[in-house]
Amino acid sequence: MPTVLITGASRGIGLELTRQFAADGWTVLAACRDPDGASDLRAVSGDVTTFSVDVDSADSVTALKNAVGDRAVDVLLNNAGIIGSRGSFDDLDYDAWAGAMNTNVFGPMRVSQAFAGNVLASDRKQMVFISSKMASIAECGGGAYVYRSSKTALNMAVKCLSVELGSKGVTAMMFHPGHVRTDMGGATAPVLPTESAAGMKGVIENLTTSDNGRFLNFDGTPLPW
Repeated sequence: MPTVLITGASRGIGLELTRQFAADGWTVLAACRDPDGASDLRAVSGDVTTFSVDVDSADSVTALKNAVGDRAVDVLLNNAGIIGSRGSFDDLDYDAWAGAMNTNVFGPMRVSQAFAGNVLASDRKQMVFISSKMASIAECGGGAYVYRSSKTALNMAVKCLSVELGSKGVTAMMFHPGHVRTDMGGATAPVLPTESAAGMKGVIENLTTSDNGRFLNFDGTPLPW
């Protein structure tokens, strides 16, 4: 069966993706900041191996790469991310903004650089990034400067990556997971983690190289840049 490496796997969307891929027999490499304290993650049955990673830290990403080694990774699923400061224009927190850029942009790019060889050695050669429709410039509703701009920057970085690695057979794409009922999305969010994860998993399993560089909703619907 294929192998998927998931960051931010201890809760929310990442945890549910881990559950669903494992339930279907995939080999899951589940990475999060504190796997020893992630009781829900450790309770997932199936071929699941947990790893520690802080995507904010280049040294931590290198340690994850060393732990995984050269094994092929069919799907690299960059899920780890933060909402950041919700300040308005008059109340922008630049330290929080920089922190969000580090986690939401630099983090997944660090992981992708580290594991590019693992992905290229696989059959599927897929890199998947959890973005947000809040990254859309065409449909920007204002506010949420920190989160919106970090996810927009991620989309551009992934688009550049898709152009560069597409010639090597890599399919790199971005998802809006929906407004999901998680700690980040809130208790009243309309989309359940099970629904979001099932939708994205179904799309991932049917990706082709023609999907390289695309920005999709969790149900596979294209989204405007």
